Amino acid sequence: MGKILVTGGSGLVGRHLSKYLPDAVYLSSKDADLRREDEVRRLFSTKWDRVIHLAARVAGILDNRTRPAEFLEDNLLMNTLVLKYARESGVPRFTAVLSTCIFPDVASSYPMTEEMMQDGPPQATNFGYAISKRALAAHIDASNTQYGTSYNYLIPCNLYGEFDKTDPAKSHFVTALITKIIKAERDGSDHITLLGTGKPLRQFMHADDLARVIGQCTERDVTQSFNVAVPENLSIREIAEVALAATGNEGLSIEFDADGPDGQFRKDVSNAKMMEVFPDFQFTGLAEGIRRVYSYYKAKDQ
Repeated sequence: MGKILVTGGSGLVGRHLSKYLPDAVYLSSKDADLRREDEVRRLFSTKWDRVIHLAARVAGILDNRTRPAEFLEDNLLMNTLVLKYARESGVPRFTAVLSTCIFPDVASSYPMTEEMMQDGPPQATNFGYAISKRALAAHIDASNTQYGTSYNYLIPCNLYGEFDKTDPAKSHFVTALITKIIKAERDGSDHITLLGTGKPLRQFMHADDLARVIGQCTERDVTQSFNVAVPENLSIREIAEVALAATGNEGLSIEFDADGPDGQFRKDVSNAKMMEVFPDFQFTGLAEGIRRVYSYYKAKDQ
């Protein structure tokens, strides 16, 4: 597999990926500021055989709504510079991880396929981040067309996992949900409160599943681009109910702050292309994944 660079190596997916690609070099924001051209140029003075680009400025719905320009600018700079210098330095393989938030806010049909990415504007609550990720997909496709590169991107559904941020303003929903359950246990509360109505639909995948897909793409030299998503599409309320049952907290009631944002109503994507590449791939069940993450954070809370 040669010499592999993983940007965003200390993040949620990078921490899981290190189990499957232990010999890769995992870069964090402490090692280089990927928004600075001089630092990216210096990074690619080393000859890499493969780059897995995970680095991104990410946060929850509240941060995305209040700082859209920062999310757009920071991610555009990182993505453009890393891809440009990877190509110019002759990196043979480049894989970027995007997000299903790049898809239209409202689609003509569901689940959405990869070809529907540009069919309409993304959801307003994370518009800047979504546009930056769409631009990266377009940049990769353009590079393949103009320069004959074999670069690709993976588009995962919503993630959760053991190494997520726990700040409610920055963590993914399922991770934030689990930390709220643990806090309710600690405080002796009889309920948890979630933002919005509980009606939006989401696909949630354990980050280890995405890491396994990246690892298998690397091992098998897969260069196709495709969605990576679980087949289930559940409401926020249903996900919360699964979490309460999985953690033995069925006695907690779920309250919703309807003044809080719901975000996109649904954005489920098809995993048909992925399953053509990996027909035997088994996803982690939601209840099992939540139990694992709950055990991890519960131990840290002791």
